[in-house]
Amino acid sequence: MTTQQTRWSQFGVLITVFFFWGFVAASNDILIPVFKTAFGLTHAQSQLVSVAFYVAYTVGSIIYFVVSMFVGGDVLNRIGYKNGIALGLVISAIGTLLFYPAANLGSFKLMLAGLFIVGLGFSLQQIAANPLAIVMGDPHTGSQRLTMAGGVNNFGTTIGPLLVSVAIFGSVAAGGTEASIESVKTPYLVLGLAFILVAVFLKFSSVPDRIDLDQVTESEARDNSKLLHKSSAFGYPQLVLGMLAIFVYVGVEVSTVANLPAYLQESLGISTSSVAPYVSLYWASLMIGRWTGAAGAFNVGAGAKRLLTLILPFLAFGVFLAVNAIARHEVSQFLGYVFVIALMILATLASRGSPARMLLYFAVCGIAALLIGMFTSGKTSAVAFISVGLFCSTMWPCIFALSITGLGKHTNQGSSLLIMMIMGGGIVSWIQGLAADGIGMQMSYIVGVACFAYLAVYALLTVGILRSQGIDLDKISADGGH
Repeated sequence: MTTQQTRWSQFGVLITVFFFWGFVAASNDILIPVFKTAFGLTHAQSQLVSVAFYVAYTVGSIIYFVVSMFVGGDVLNRIGYKNGIALGLVISAIGTLLFYPAANLGSFKLMLAGLFIVGLGFSLQQIAANPLAIVMGDPHTGSQRLTMAGGVNNFGTTIGPLLVSVAIFGSVAAGGTEASIESVKTPYLVLGLAFILVAVFLKFSSVPDRIDLDQVTESEARDNSKLLHKSSAFGYPQLVLGMLAIFVYVGVEVSTVANLPAYLQESLGISTSSVAPYVSLYWASLMIGRWTGAAGAFNVGAGAKRLLTLILPFLAFGVFLAVNAIARHEVSQFLGYVFVIALMILATLASRGSPARMLLYFAVCGIAALLIGMFTSGKTSAVAFISVGLFCSTMWPCIFALSITGLGKHTNQGSSLLIMMIMGGGIVSWIQGLAADGIGMQMSYIVGVACFAYLAVYALLTVGILRSQGIDLDKISADGGH
C-alpha cells in the first residue's frame, strides 16, 4: 500500500482556523463576568453567552444538512472546501462587527446575536476543516493530524483569555470585572479583521477545494466488497453511535471545567480570585494531550515519533507555566502535575496510533480520574478533576475519525451531524448542575463517569462495526507506521 505524505504547507494554512475556534471559545469565559457586571445579570443570564455560542454550532449544522438536502447534493461538494471555510470566516467576521453597535446601544441581546453569528461561521468551518485535516496526507495518520490541529486549537484556548483580558482590562493583573462595555469593541473588531485576512489568504492558498472521499474510503478498506453504500449518512452505525459519542465527550469536557470553580470554592475554600490558574491548567491539559497525540502525524521514523511523544507534552506544559507566570499566578504548586502527564504519555504509547484503542484507554483513565476526585479531598481531588482535561484531549479526533471512516461521499453530511452534537457541552453541564443540587457538587461528577463509560463502549463496538465493512483499524495503524 502506498503512503501519501502529509502536505505540510497546506496543513499549516488550514490549522489557523483551529486556532481561532479555541481563541474565541475560551475568551467567552472573560466576557461572562464582564457582561454580568455591566448588564446587571443573574448568574444564569450571564451563562447565555455560552448557550448562544454553542447552540450556534447545532443550528449551523442543521442549516447545512437542510440546504444539502434541498439542493440535492452536499454543499461543500458544490462550493468547494476552501470556499466553504472562507465563507465561514466571513460569517464569523460579520458576527464580530455586531459588537460595535451592541456596545454603543448597551444591548446584551445584540452581543449574544453577535456571538451566535460567530458560532454559525465556526460551524461551517468545522464541517469543512475536520475532514480536510484527516485526508490532507496519509489517511492512516488522519486522526493524528486532527489531534495536531486540536493542539493548535488549545494553544488558542491558553492565550486567548490572556490577550482578551489585556485588551479589556488594560493589564493581566487587573483581575476584576469592572470593565465598560465599550472596552469590548476593539478586541472583537480586531478579531473580525483577522477573520477577513485569513479568509483572503485561504482563498489564494494551495489548500484543496475538492477531495475524492470515495477514493479515501477505498484506501481505508481491506475488502472493498464489504464497504457500505448507503443513501444517507444515517445508514452507517459508526456515525450514528459516534454522534452520541461526540455529544457525551463535549459534555464531559465542558461540564467538568464549568463546575470546577464551584467545587474549588465549596470544598477547598479557594477564592474566586485564585481559581484562574486551576481553570487554566484544565484547558492547558487539553493542549498537552493533543500535542502528545500529534507526534504520530510527523513523517519521521518510529523512534523519532516516540521521542516527540515524550518531548511535546512537556513543551506544552512549559507554555502553561510561562503564560501563567506572565499573568503573575503562582505556578510552583503545579509542578507535580508532570507525574500525571507521564501517565497520559504511557496511555498514548500503549495505543500505538489506533484511534479506537486510544479512545478506550483515555476513557478508562477519565473514569479513574473522576472517581479519585469524587472519593478523595484537598489538592489530590482538585488535580484529579483537572486531569480529566488530559484524558479528554485526543477524544475529539479519535471519535471524529472513527465516525466518518467508511462514509465515502457521505463524509461531509456525517461531519455536519457530528458538529451538531457539540450542543452536549451545554446539556450535560446542565444535567450535572441538577445532580449537584441533589447529591452535592463532588458526587455530581458521576455524570462524567457515565459519559466516559459510553465512550469506552463506543471504542469497543466500532472496531467490530468497521471490520464488518472490510476496514481493519489495527492493520491501518500498522500501515501508518505507528
